Amino acid sequence: MRYGCDELGIYTIILSLEKAEKICIGALGEIDFAPGCYAYTGSARGPGGCRRVDRHIEILRGTRNTRRWHIDYLLAQAGLVEVFITRTSRDLECIIAEMVGERLVPIKGFGSSDCRCISHLHYGEDLVSTMAAVSLAHSRAASMTLEPSRE
Repeated sequence: MRYGCDELGIYTIILSLEKAEKICIGALGEIDFAPGCYAYTGSARGPGGCRRVDRHIEILRGTRNTRRWHIDYLLAQAGLVEVFITRTSRDLECIIAEMVGERLVPIKGFGSSDCRCISHLHYGEDLVSTMAAVSLAHSRAASMTLEPSRE
């Protein structure tokens, strides 16, 4: 299954961990991850657009070994649950991550080394609350991408 497309956008990948894991996350070092769900928000506004999501899925499935971003280290240990994509050329990555963080627990510094956000990875104990938080954030962001009517 391919998630990406050539369009630009912001995505959130929901992952699951069955058991507690200690994972070395590049320059962040070792992080203890509790079992549960994780929501990672990223930008696909560069060349290739939302095909970046497909790259993440390749790492998750073990068909790509290159580790470039924080999320790449977690992907190798997690299971894929769902992908949300808001197609937009607007820079809404941090806004969506912040909205997800209003309902879920941030993993400090994860995926946010190039911005001022607390995190772009958030933890939820259960799938229902994690899906609800991400769905709401993307719904709210989608309404921000609409052009105002000029009638």
